[in-house]
Amino acid sequence: MLKILKYSFYDLMRSRWSYVYFLFYLMLGFVLLFLNNDVSKAVITLMNIIIVLVPLIGTIFGIMYCYNSKEFTELLLAQPIPRRSIFLGQYLGVASSLTFSLIFGLGIPFVLYGLFMSDAIFDFSLLLVTGAFLTLIFTALAFNIAISNENRIMGFGYAVLLWLFMAVIYDGLFLISLVIFEEYPLDNFSIAATLLNPVDLSRTLILLKLDISALLGYTGAVFKQFFGTNAGLVISAVMLLLWTIFPVWRMVYVAKRKDF
Repeated sequence: MLKILKYSFYDLMRSRWSYVYFLFYLMLGFVLLFLNNDVSKAVITLMNIIIVLVPLIGTIFGIMYCYNSKEFTELLLAQPIPRRSIFLGQYLGVASSLTFSLIFGLGIPFVLYGLFMSDAIFDFSLLLVTGAFLTLIFTALAFNIAISNENRIMGFGYAVLLWLFMAVIYDGLFLISLVIFEEYPLDNFSIAATLLNPVDLSRTLILLKLDISALLGYTGAVFKQFFGTNAGLVISAVMLLLWTIFPVWRMVYVAKRKDF
């Protein structure tokens, strides 16, 4: 598995799209710091970009790699190598290369600007951690879609629809349900709905740590009461881990039983 992981990692790192991804975040970090002239404000602006862009990039890269390396995967399947090692190695190689580009692309400009001397170091670290989790989650979901669908057009369609649902449609349905059932107590429902979407969960965690939850009104107070505590932070971390582990487990489960 380690050899396959290493090959997948270096294969993607040699790709020009990995350099584009890295340079995009590098330039984005420098531009935001130049415009805001403050680390905390740059982190807030960066959150709105990362929460939407990282899942999209993870989904597209993951499904593209699966379909483009189909022949290589079939060659590996003909060898005496466990299927679990093949697909886990490929997944970890893709996810780790994307995470590497994200962390170093954003980390370099902020470190040069004096991140370690700023009070926003914890907020920035949380931003990178949630970004890494979103990369792992959506790359795993993309692998699941690619393994379950031989048709590339359908696979890409499902992948884009998945990202659109998680990043946009889910929030719209959530808000509509809050408006329709506004006469009922929706505190527990709001917390549960947030936990069930990794994008919303990541956004909520970052907003609360930036101490701007007061802008969210009553909902912000409810979230602050739950997610702002140590227990809420642990539950959120566990949910992000489950969102990572379950798609990976399903990917291995389906791959073991699929007739390639």
